Amino acid sequence: MSIGTGIKHSYPWNITLDGRQVTLRLMKRGDVENAITFARELPPEDLMFLTVDITDPVEMEEYMRDCDRGMAVTVLAEVDGKFIGYGSLACSQPHWTRHLGEIRLLINRQWRGKGLGRTLANEIMQIAEDKGLRKIIARMAVDQKGAIQVFEHLEFHAEALLTDFVIDRNGRTHDVMVMTHDVTGLTV
Repeated sequence: MSIGTGIKHSYPWNITLDGRQVTLRLMKRGDVENAITFARELPPEDLMFLTVDITDPVEMEEYMRDCDRGMAVTVLAEVDGKFIGYGSLACSQPHWTRHLGEIRLLINRQWRGKGLGRTLANEIMQIAEDKGLRKIIARMAVDQKGAIQVFEHLEFHAEALLTDFVIDRNGRTHDVMVMTHDVTGLTV
């Protein structure tokens, strides 16, 4: 299932958070360098559970090819041209999981707790619905309490706790929480 077309919401658009104007827009190829800069400014633990190394230009180029093919979309949040966060939706590629999408959120630490994560999650959930996806998956560390609360507020439910599922750059393993949201309201 392709997710590159059929997005009903038009971008860019602006919201006010913490007294500042935040622009939400879709990522395009020209944003790759700024996205890499944004990612490199984040602490390593924020990047640990991502399936794409967004600090690596080669992997970002591959991700942009997925966007071009309609298999992924990213909504950027920026203030005065500087990226402060993003939400992305990656469509599952195997035929038997084509009804699934995975949401990923990354927010600059200075912008956490201000509603940006919830706003971006809502954008991604709307895109998933527009594209006809049935279920969205979110994965996070069990100690990311703020992220878990955001997803619980958005009616995501814990599906699994995967012990020692990921390994960090220092060789330590970590548990992962898998949460899901039924986009259509129906379990098929």
